[in-house]
Amino acid sequence: MEKLVIAYSGGLDTSYCAVSLAKQGYEVHAVSVNTGGFSSEEIKNIEENAYTMGVTTYKNIDAVNDFYEKVVKYLVFGNVLKNNTYPLSVSAERIIQAIEIITYAKSIGAKYIAHGSTGAGNDQVRFDMIFQTIAPEIEIITPIRDLKLSRQEEIDYLKANGVDLSWEKAKYSVNKGLWGTSVGGEETLTSEKPLPEHAYPSQLKKTEPETIKLSFSKGEITAINGFKNDPVTNIETLNSLASAYGIGRDIHVGDTIVGIKGRVGFEAAAALITIKAHHLLEKHTLTKWQMQHKEYLASFYGMHLHEGLYLDPVMRDIESFLESSQSKVTGDVFITLKPYHFTLDGIQSPHDLMNAKFGSYGEMNKGWTAEEAKGFIKLLGNQNKIYQQVNQ
Repeated sequence: MEKLVIAYSGGLDTSYCAVSLAKQGYEVHAVSVNTGGFSSEEIKNIEENAYTMGVTTYKNIDAVNDFYEKVVKYLVFGNVLKNNTYPLSVSAERIIQAIEIITYAKSIGAKYIAHGSTGAGNDQVRFDMIFQTIAPEIEIITPIRDLKLSRQEEIDYLKANGVDLSWEKAKYSVNKGLWGTSVGGEETLTSEKPLPEHAYPSQLKKTEPETIKLSFSKGEITAINGFKNDPVTNIETLNSLASAYGIGRDIHVGDTIVGIKGRVGFEAAAALITIKAHHLLEKHTLTKWQMQHKEYLASFYGMHLHEGLYLDPVMRDIESFLESSQSKVTGDVFITLKPYHFTLDGIQSPHDLMNAKFGSYGEMNKGWTAEEAKGFIKLLGNQNKIYQQVNQ
C-alpha cells in the first residue's frame, strides 16, 4: 500500500475522497490544518469521522499563530478587501494549509497527496501550485475534479458505503477560520438569491448597541476595551462580541482564477471591523502619499494571495513595505456595535496628524497667510492653465 496524504476538512468532498481512496487500496493519512475557528471538541469530531471514512491515521496541525504572522497581519496592514467586500477569509488560509500539508506529506515519505477541490474553483489552483512548488515529486490526486462529481453524487456514494452524516447540513459548504467563515450553497450558484438566515454560523443574539475600544500598536490589535492580549486572542474575542449582533455578513462576487465569475457568502465580523478600524486609524496617522501607495500595493498583495502566488518573492517585498508603513499606526479606535452593522466613532492617537495647532479644516489657517495661500493655488493650477490655453 502506497502512502497518500489527504487534505481533510471533514466536509462532504474530503469525506468522499477519504472513503473512495481507501477503497482503492491507498494507505490514507488524513491531515487537517487548524487556521482558527475550531474548538477542541470539533477537532475531535473531525478525527472520529476521519477514522469512520477508513483512514489509517489522522493528524491535526495547529497553524493559527502561523496563519496570523505570515498572512493575516499583512491583510490588516494593507486593509485588504477583495472587490472592496471580501477579506479573503478562505483564500488566505488555504495557502498556509497547503504549505503545512505538503510539508507533512514529505516528512512521512508519502508518494501521493489528495485534496477535494472541484475543477471549477480557486482552491484547486492554490493547492496544486503550492504542492508542485514545494514537492514536485509527489503526485496529486483529485477525485472530485477528475470525476466531475456533483454534491448529490457524493452523498449517494457515501450513503451506499454506510457513511451516515448530517447531509442536511451538507447542503452548505462551510469553511471556518480565524479570519472569517465562507458559506456556499445552491443560492450562491445563482446571481439573485440571498443565503437564508440559518445558513450563517452566527445568529442575532443582541440588539442593544454596545461601544467598544480597539487598541492598535504599530498596526496590530493589542487590546479590546483596555484588556491587553495577543492579536489572535483579540481577533477571536472581537469575533465573539460582534457575531452576536450578526455583523460581518455579505455575499462576495468576484473573478475566479480560472476565469469565471464566482459568488460566495461569508461571515467575518472580526475581520471587517479590524480592517475598517485600522484603516480609520491610518487616515489620521499616515501621510497622503503613504495612503496612496499603500492602497495599490495592498491591492496587488491581496490579488496575488487570492491567486495562490504566495511563494513569489514579490510578496515578501510588499510585506516589507506594508510593515514599514505601520511604525506610527498606534492608538485607540472607538466602535459601536449594532444589529447587522457597526459604526466607527473616532480615534485617539499620539500620532494623529489632525492637529489643531496647524489649522482646522474649513476654519482658520494658522501656518500660512492669505497671500501665501493665493500664491500656492496659482502655482498648483499653473500646468493645467497652460494646457487649456494652448489647446483651446
